[in-house]
Amino acid sequence: MRLISLLGLPFAAALASATAPFKGCQHKVKESIHGPPRGWSKHSPAPKHHMLQLKIALPQPRFPELEQHLWEVSDPSHPRYGAHLSKEETDALTAPHPETLDIVNEWLASHGLAEESLIRSSANDWVTIRVPVGLAEEMLDTTYHVYKHAETGDSIVRTTSYSLPEILHDHVDLIQPTTMFARFKAFKSTLHWTSEVQPAASSASGGTITGPAGNQQLYNSVDYNASSTNGNELGLTGYLGQYANNMDLQQFYQLENPICLRAMRQAGIEANLDTQFGFGLTWPTPGTFYSTGGEPPFIPDMLTPTDSNEPYSYWLDYVLSQPTLPQTISTSYGDDEQTVPYTYATRVCAGMAVLGARGVSVMFSSGDGGVGDGDANPATQLCYSNDGRNVTKFLPAFPASCPYVTSVGGTVNIPETAVFFSGGGFSNYFLRPAYQDVAVSEYLAKLAPGTYEGLYNPLIPMWLHKGFNFLIVYQGQTAYVGGTSCSSPTFASFVSMLNDARISDGKTPLGFLNPFLYSNGYTALNDITEGNNPGCGTEGFNATIGWDPVTGHGTPNFEKLKALVLSMP
Repeated sequence: MRLISLLGLPFAAALASATAPFKGCQHKVKESIHGPPRGWSKHSPAPKHHMLQLKIALPQPRFPELEQHLWEVSDPSHPRYGAHLSKEETDALTAPHPETLDIVNEWLASHGLAEESLIRSSANDWVTIRVPVGLAEEMLDTTYHVYKHAETGDSIVRTTSYSLPEILHDHVDLIQPTTMFARFKAFKSTLHWTSEVQPAASSASGGTITGPAGNQQLYNSVDYNASSTNGNELGLTGYLGQYANNMDLQQFYQLENPICLRAMRQAGIEANLDTQFGFGLTWPTPGTFYSTGGEPPFIPDMLTPTDSNEPYSYWLDYVLSQPTLPQTISTSYGDDEQTVPYTYATRVCAGMAVLGARGVSVMFSSGDGGVGDGDANPATQLCYSNDGRNVTKFLPAFPASCPYVTSVGGTVNIPETAVFFSGGGFSNYFLRPAYQDVAVSEYLAKLAPGTYEGLYNPLIPMWLHKGFNFLIVYQGQTAYVGGTSCSSPTFASFVSMLNDARISDGKTPLGFLNPFLYSNGYTALNDITEGNNPGCGTEGFNATIGWDPVTGHGTPNFEKLKALVLSMP
């Protein structure tokens, strides 16, 4: 397993003083929110000397061209299927206009930020600067505060509005951290310790699956042997202080697969879950674990305060700068979509489209709150909009709601049923993609008129995998974990094996999965027809015959899927 840490990124120090206002232009509000999301409250003014890493997103005028490439190379019926783009090609299609680079550079220079103090992404569409709060407030005509979260006690430095010189508005998409309060937590449920290792699988009705061998049996991949030399790779991501522990991985392999790796001291539950099941199912396929910073959170009374930054743009900056990438990548993190500013969500989602265009299959956990908070009681539910109206609404998770990724929910039991906490439903940001039109229209036609009216919008992609009672090793002890964080790396493992089969057969990897899954891939899935995902004072959506927003088209039958993908060009 290869570990890549994105902690301690090298940011040059910025000058702490600014010159005269940029070309004499007046500032105009670029982005604002009604107020901090539910649970957050203003605590105190942010210290002027506290350092911020501001990421500036520049427009991508050729993104529609890249998106068209993505649809074509991901559609098995298109003549260009599998003709994925190179890093150089996607960089050219996401690069800002030269005029944008010139005017943004001039603005930064007017505040004492020279070229050597800037960090640029591979396509030059993101610029990162390191500045004290005082200078950031001057540049953005705003005031930063420390906000505290009532439930977790987390503290972050944010603002609810920022402005830019009007001449810059067409040349800057967004700047963060400013108005984003998302915590991007790992999707997982409580750890259940055990001193007894249960059988790996059970085929009896109502039985359980606890390890990779059981998943191989349940999803029909027992006889498949992956290659270690054909170039196929699996990538898993960790954020917010999560590291994979190779000592635990070795112990897990002693239980499930006799492989030894070098030891590493620090670890997290989420990272262990991902690596033990992801790499355990696909061995000997080479694996990469990406560990991206974001903790500790800002604590006002610390001598040297730090701040929690959003992780996805940093991770995207890194992976999109690499000439080669794992063909399959899984992430088990996210937060309520509404806590993520729309501008940021669309830009990160565009980065996921770039990965798809380059031939990467990207999976995200759908979340562990059903259609929102997991609470079916109308009197105690907490699904309220943060737009000032305070109305009840379903709360999908981001980045799972991005139409360029595959969102993975969870099942339980044998025969499988939808697990109650499995996230799924409707995005409030992204329009329904064309590949979903037939399946979604057929489902909506089955609903009684007025069902959950006003609570949802277009549907997000959804696929299911077992997500409860997964046996892992953590700090030398065996424990059971449940959540869609179990499902995503496990489903990704089967996708990685499909990519392995295609590459060994001289074909290209699958890349962006959803057009394939919705066109004919669903014929090789196990339809899940029972269960629901309560939340927001409702019973949520019901699983049914065919596609539904809690179970999608179902869980994988590997041998059927392998035959199908090998029959495609």
